[in-house]
Amino acid sequence: MTATATARRPAVRAKPAAGARRRTLMWIATHALTIAVCIIFLAPMVFVLLTALMTDEQALTSNLWPETWSWSNFAAVFAKSKLVQWTLNTFMYAGLATLFMLLSSVPVAYALARFRFRGRKMAFLLVITTMMLPPQVVAVPVYIIWARFDLTDSLWPLILPMLMGDAFSIFLLRQFLVTIPRDYTDAARVDGCSDFRTLVKIIFPMARPAIAAVAIFQFFYCWNDYYGPLLYAGVDQEGWTLSLGLATFKAFHSVQWNLTMAATLLVTAPVIIIFFLAQKVFIEGVTLTGVKG
Repeated sequence: MTATATARRPAVRAKPAAGARRRTLMWIATHALTIAVCIIFLAPMVFVLLTALMTDEQALTSNLWPETWSWSNFAAVFAKSKLVQWTLNTFMYAGLATLFMLLSSVPVAYALARFRFRGRKMAFLLVITTMMLPPQVVAVPVYIIWARFDLTDSLWPLILPMLMGDAFSIFLLRQFLVTIPRDYTDAARVDGCSDFRTLVKIIFPMARPAIAAVAIFQFFYCWNDYYGPLLYAGVDQEGWTLSLGLATFKAFHSVQWNLTMAATLLVTAPVIIIFFLAQKVFIEGVTLTGVKG
């Protein structure tokens, strides 16, 4: 009996392992499409990382795995470019433009969503219409205006217009604000709150997800903007942004793909980190931005 019981023990212990294996296979089968999409999106980033760690000679071959891990490529990027200055310029451009956009767009969206005045729908239609106008159409007259103010060869022509609001941000914020019940604003008015205080104390905290979403949209747009800095930043590298500097760096080091990939990784790393840190509030803001008229 003892020998028989001892012989049966491995079969009894094998059942949990078989169940865990079955659950793993079922999870893979259920999420097969998600796994495939993740691999498609992650494969280019993995390729960039592996190429950034190769030597000059190996980067020109068909090998996908580095034979020698050249971490010094990242230091070489800093030594051969003004990456630190470009990063500071980009943060200044994206940060100030986002701040100015919020200061101007939130009150406009609040007025279009809450105030009842003649021509309100026409004003909202004009805001939407400006979204259809490509910036290249008005590039020449706008450049002449900034040149007369002696603000070219700088990033201020890209930052100061944000004080006039952003049509896309106004549209998203307005669509979110119309979903907030009017009972909150009516109660604030009964308590004696002005429109500005109602906006700051009542609407702003409730609209925080939508405000965070449009802020991230604007920040990423400025971070990746190439056309604007190319037009206004000038020829001095001290005033360039990362997008413009990376394009020039690639032109000067077109054969050294390891350095180009290392610079690309350094440029994209901050926005990836910011997105993952703000992912929850970003998705919540985009989801809650409804289509109610």
